[in-house]
Amino acid sequence: MNNLRKPSLKQQYRSDISIIADILGAAIDGGRHGVIASAISRKANLSHCTMIEKCQKLINAGLIDLRQIERKTLFCVTEKGIWFFHELQKFRDVAKAMKIRC
Repeated sequence: MNNLRKPSLKQQYRSDISIIADILGAAIDGGRHGVIASAISRKANLSHCTMIEKCQKLINAGLIDLRQIERKTLFCVTEKGIWFFHELQKFRDVAKAMKIRC
């Protein structure tokens, strides 16, 4: 009898930086009018609760704003958020070239 184990597949979790980049990217895709929470959750592949928690941090940092239009709550990226997203992309490109996971 062979006692060889199949190697377990380790699930790789995304870093907070990666999640923030995904949220900001989704907000940027929403344009100047903003994007609803479910669209961010879907595009960033996050549960609603996790998305709200991360968005609150981005709001506190001034990277996104909330807008209430009729009965919809929209998340809108700020100019600071756009700048941060582009700088973050540059950093991720350098990290990737150096084979650093972020």
